[in-house]
Amino acid sequence: MRQHQSELDIEYFFTDTGKELPEVYEYLGRLEGFLGKPILRLNPDRDFDFWLKQYNDFLPSPQTRWCTRQLKLRPFEHWLRPLLADGMTIYSYVAIRSDEEYREGYSSKHNNLIVKLPFKQAGVDKAGVLEILDGAGLGLPKYYSWRTRSGCTFCFFQQKIEWVRLKEQHPEAFEEAKAYEKDAVEHGSPFTWSQGESLEELERPERIAQIRQDHEQRLARMRSKVLPNPLRPDSEPLDIDDLYGRAKACLACHK
Repeated sequence: MRQHQSELDIEYFFTDTGKELPEVYEYLGRLEGFLGKPILRLNPDRDFDFWLKQYNDFLPSPQTRWCTRQLKLRPFEHWLRPLLADGMTIYSYVAIRSDEEYREGYSSKHNNLIVKLPFKQAGVDKAGVLEILDGAGLGLPKYYSWRTRSGCTFCFFQQKIEWVRLKEQHPEAFEEAKAYEKDAVEHGSPFTWSQGESLEELERPERIAQIRQDHEQRLARMRSKVLPNPLRPDSEPLDIDDLYGRAKACLACHK
């Protein structure tokens, strides 16, 4: 938007759950330097621990997604409510690519809140986004070296290989997620962070070896079907869900 619609006075924001990766904050700082203006942090008035108690210690899951509602959408709507009440018309620009048919935009509940999808409208796909980021000198966030999504450290949309890598890259965050899970299960929660097994089970050496082997096999199959990118000859697919089947991710969290 800064490069192609610089005449617009855009206010950039980030809904901060307080459970983000350090790499996310580092990239936000780089973005602020490029934009030449601050990115507003919308902090929820109640944190994850508060809402976990409100939901009787039941972990968020793909079925409930209370984390998205309470930690992402609620602060956004609270921020805009007085502006909309004053009769202001607000345009919200959402970065959904043209090749992300499976992603849904924010459903506005107010006539004066108009959602725009500039990438979709301009036909900008994944390659186009990479070109924009590289051309701006920003590149990708550092977490893309081991993870393909932003969002909370313990996001339940992570693939199992991403949980393994979280344990390697940020062991303290993995231990925190494990503690949340153990407490939730003790309170009767039917959900674990990773489908079909607890993090305690997932982190066993033999299970980690199995997850790695499965991941390498998936990579080999995909590489045999996809023409190599000469600009990124040794890279994995940027969206790990290409390997495992697309997950229906939360719009407000995943970039």
